[in-house]
Amino acid sequence: MKITRSQEQWQTILNEQQASGLTIIDYCREHQLATSSFYVFRKKLGITSSSFVRTKVTQQVELITPQAVIELTLGKAILRLPSNTSATYLGQVLRALV
Repeated sequence: MKITRSQEQWQTILNEQQASGLTIIDYCREHQLATSSFYVFRKKLGITSSSFVRTKVTQQVELITPQAVIELTLGKAILRLPSNTSATYLGQVLRALV
């Protein structure tokens, strides 16, 4: 059965799709709308896709900031250790070097 909607109803549908965060295909599927009708009325109402793209965060990434280093120089050899190297480990390294 074909459902006839007014321009106001299509305007509401178009606004709700944009606010939903769903793709047009997913929104139409969820609301049992023909995607072809969606695009026809979007064009008819003069709504173009904006350059804004709604995205979803799928993976959070931890940013690692460069840490200060402990640098030990012995002759031509340079040993660089992270600044959070434990004092115990640093002591063992120093004892091994002398």
